[in-house]
Amino acid sequence: MNAHGKVHKYGDHIDTDVIIPARYLATQDEKELASHCMEDIDTEFVKKVHGGDIMVGGWNFGCGSSREHAPVAIRAAGISCVIAKTFARIFYRNAINIGLAILECEAASDGISDGDEVSVDFDTGVITNVTKGETYQAEPFPDFIKDMIQKGGLMASLKG
Repeated sequence: MNAHGKVHKYGDHIDTDVIIPARYLATQDEKELASHCMEDIDTEFVKKVHGGDIMVGGWNFGCGSSREHAPVAIRAAGISCVIAKTFARIFYRNAINIGLAILECEAASDGISDGDEVSVDFDTGVITNVTKGETYQAEPFPDFIKDMIQKGGLMASLKG
């Protein structure tokens, strides 16, 4: 399982209300949520993102409320993986539960720039910045988490 794409980079303390503003929480439609992802801090995000792209954040990514809409909006927008220095714990679990790959790696967050081309090997935890020719080491997922993400999240993985 791997990810490869262009980076969309954001700073520290990106909260769930920034990821998907509360005014859009009345819907469960993933495409509708995706169409508003990050719009309050990056009005061009949904126009720039392509399937497989990677989001990079700083400290405490996904802080704020426990809404599952936030990782759903990110995944539905086309992001294949989020890399950050740290994640808010409830966001971390919600992301895994809905099948969004996330990795904590301070060095990658510091070294990767917006627009860089990056690939991620989830088996080894190696993050490669193709643009800069640099590699960073994140903790790889245990097999059961990789399986859960590959199957589309917790509920999908329970179906067999």
